[in-house]
Amino acid sequence: MFQVTRDVYAQLVGLALDEYPLEACGLVAGPLTAAGGPGDIGRVFYPCRNDAASARIYTVNPQDFMRAERDADDRDLEINCVVHSHTHSEPYPSPTDVEAAISPNWHYIIVSLKREAPEVRSYRMVDGEIIAEPLAVV
Repeated sequence: MFQVTRDVYAQLVGLALDEYPLEACGLVAGPLTAAGGPGDIGRVFYPCRNDAASARIYTVNPQDFMRAERDADDRDLEINCVVHSHTHSEPYPSPTDVEAAISPNWHYIIVSLKREAPEVRSYRMVDGEIIAEPLAVV
């Protein structure tokens, strides 16, 4: 299960709506686990520019990624989630999403704008396998 605060949830859905008709993207950070790795709760959302400027794919701007990583580090947090929107498809990872997955320890949230109301789902992607997980807003 991945948990995000209400504020993070509102920001990531808001960004998806604001960036439509292009795909939006961002990063989420949360506290480290006792072992020092990324945890299962997101407390800070970092909107990022989509360098692909596309309605079908996204590329997190490298400068935005570095800015988020530095800020998270300053707060003793760790990036643990990538967020992006699907403008015309289901909230399920595409083959491109699976190929671009950065870490098997991260969570991947997809906000679908295919229907009238946004649909938000979370996944893990490990060795090309897509694992759906509950997303809780806390």
